[in-house]
Amino acid sequence: IHIHDLDFLTLTLTCCQIDLTKLFTGGFQTGHGSLREPQDIKTYAALACIAIQSNQNDQHGGQSVAKFDYDMAVGVAKTYVRHYRNNLVKAFDIFGIELDAKDVLLTIESKHGIKPKLKNDAITPFIIEQIGDQALGQKIAKFVEKEAFKETVRDTHQAMESLVHNLNTMHSRAGAQVPFSSINYGTDTSHEGRLVVEAILDATVAGLGSGETPIFPIQIFKVKAGINLNPEDPNYDLFKKAMETSARRLFPNFSFLDAPFNKMYYKEGNPDTEIAYMGCRTRVMANIHDPEKEIVTGRGNLSFTSINLPRLALQSKSEQQFFKQLDDTIELVTEQLLERFDIQKKLYVYNFPFLMGQGVWIDSNKLDRNDTIESVIKHGSLAIGFIGLAETLKVLTGKHHGEDEASQKLGLHIIGH
Repeated sequence: IHIHDLDFLTLTLTCCQIDLTKLFTGGFQTGHGSLREPQDIKTYAALACIAIQSNQNDQHGGQSVAKFDYDMAVGVAKTYVRHYRNNLVKAFDIFGIELDAKDVLLTIESKHGIKPKLKNDAITPFIIEQIGDQALGQKIAKFVEKEAFKETVRDTHQAMESLVHNLNTMHSRAGAQVPFSSINYGTDTSHEGRLVVEAILDATVAGLGSGETPIFPIQIFKVKAGINLNPEDPNYDLFKKAMETSARRLFPNFSFLDAPFNKMYYKEGNPDTEIAYMGCRTRVMANIHDPEKEIVTGRGNLSFTSINLPRLALQSKSEQQFFKQLDDTIELVTEQLLERFDIQKKLYVYNFPFLMGQGVWIDSNKLDRNDTIESVIKHGSLAIGFIGLAETLKVLTGKHHGEDEASQKLGLHIIGH
C-alpha cells in the first residue's frame, strides 16, 4: 500500500473545497492582518489566490473552489456598479448637470430596488427621470452603459489573467511548490458568471509570460443538460469554448453533473449541490455523518491511501487468491485510515488558524479556538484508491482491458469489488 503524504500523518488533513462567497462576506483574516470584503473583481481574484494559499498552509493536499464562476460573479457585479457610477459622474460633468451620481443611484435603489446591472437596462428609465430630459437622459444612459461594460470586461479579463499567473508563482507550505489549486465552473448563466468563464478560458489560452501552458489552477468545466450541454442551452457557447481551450491547453477537464452518481445529489438552483472535483483525485459529496449536509463546499478529504494492485497480482497464483489478498488489503487500509483519523480528530482549532479559525471547513465556525476538530471533520472523507489496473490484468490474464473482452470484464469486476 502507499500512504499518501506520510510525512504529514500527525499534522493535518488533506484538502478542502472553499466557499469564497462565504469567506469574503464581511472580510477575513490570514493571521497577519484583517482583509476587508472585496469590492472589485481584481481584488476578488487576488484574494481568491490568498485564500487558496492560506488554506494550503493549513493542509498538505489540494485546494479547490467548487463554484468559481458563482463566487467571482459577485465581484463582477460590484465592479460594474462602480464603473457605472464613475461614468455617470463623467457624463454629468460633461453635460453640466448639477446632480450627484452617487445620490441618484442611491435614490433609485431605495425607491425602486434597482441598481446598475451588466447587460441590463432596467435602470435607464429612472436615470432619464432623474435627469428630466428624455433625449439627453437616453444619450447619457447609453454612454454610461457602454463605458461601464467595456471597463468591466477589461477588468475581469485582467483579474483572471492575474489569477492564473499568481497561482503558478505563489509558494505553498511545502516551500518548493505552488499551491495545488483547482477551480470548477460552467453552470452560472448570469452575465457576470459567463464573463468570468470567458475570461478564465481566454487567460488559459494566452498562457504564462512566455506562452507556457499554465499547470495551475487545474480547471474543471461542469457539464449539465439544460445549462450548457446542448446547442439551445444558455451556456453552450462556453462549453464549446471550453473544449477548444482544452484541445490547446489540456485544461479544462470536464465533469458531468447528469451522471447517475452525480445527479442524485443535484438540487436545481443550489450550486453547492453541483459535484466538484480537485486535481488531487478528490470528489466529496455523500455525507454519512449528516445527510442534510451533502454539499461540496466546506468539505474535503481527510486521508488517502492507495492499493498497489499489480503487486497483489504478482503474489497471487489465481484470480481467487488475488481477490482474497485484495480483501485482506482493503481491511488493512481501512484500519490504517481509521487509525490516522484517531490522530487527526485530537488536533485543535488553533492548529488550523485559517481552515478552522476562519470557518472555511463546514461547521468550524461553531467551535472555539481550544476545541478539538473531531465533531466537524466527520463531514470529510477517508479514501481508498488503487493503481495499476491494466498491469494487474496483464499479470492475471496476459492481456489488459483494451486488448481482450474477458480482461475488460475482469477489470470491471475488480473495480466494483
